[in-house]
Amino acid sequence: MAVAGAHKIEALFKKAATLQISKEKVKEISDVIDQKFHDLLLIGEANAKYNGRDVIWYSDLPLTKAFRESMQKFQALEEELALQDVLDHIKTLPPMYTLEAELEGKLTEIVGTLIYILANIAKEFSSDDNVVSEDELKSAIRILNLTI
Repeated sequence: MAVAGAHKIEALFKKAATLQISKEKVKEISDVIDQKFHDLLLIGEANAKYNGRDVIWYSDLPLTKAFRESMQKFQALEEELALQDVLDHIKTLPPMYTLEAELEGKLTEIVGTLIYILANIAKEFSSDDNVVSEDELKSAIRILNLTI
């Protein structure tokens, strides 16, 4: 189960960065977003444990100033992701701490922001035709992996 559906990923790439992505690339993008989302939760869990809690707070996630600014830009797009898809995805992950209510309420924004960030990184590499090539996507993913 992916954190976001194929149609939503395609729509967000188009709305966030005016990019077209092929159906073949959607699965790769979905896998990367799933992994980065899991990475954020793992660090959040480590921070909660360090602070003597078995509940992950929103403040435990390593969200940088730039990530939070991107979150505001994602929110401005007024795109909705299905919370149930995100919660179902979390159930497929290895067991982890409980999520606080505030964090649970922000899960779709976090996932949407990850998609928004990847789309905008890909835009930096894209040619004038606004169709993301395999090489452009690979470059964008490498940068995302270096930063999140």
